[in-house]
Amino acid sequence: MNALFASGHAVDIVLAVMGIEIAALIAAKRPAITTILAFAPGILILLGLRAALVGEMWPWIAAALAATFPVHLLELHRRGLMSAPVASITTLASTSDKQ
Repeated sequence: MNALFASGHAVDIVLAVMGIEIAALIAAKRPAITTILAFAPGILILLGLRAALVGEMWPWIAAALAATFPVHLLELHRRGLMSAPVASITTLASTSDKQ
């Protein structure tokens, strides 16, 4: 079991399962770009984990982890969840005050 993690193959297994899930969702007529963007931050975190497990230099680990944030923001923007978060909070607060 130690060798499975030390070699990074445990992460490879998780990435393979995620790849199968992505393929199944796309085959079920989900938009490919939406599906891929939804999974991309998790995939990047796993790639950073794999790099750490196999002893890669820290810039590779940091690059994979740092890339998750802009990809996550892109995915949120694409889903329309970044349009006006402050207005949503303000609206929610004023609605709860009236009750």
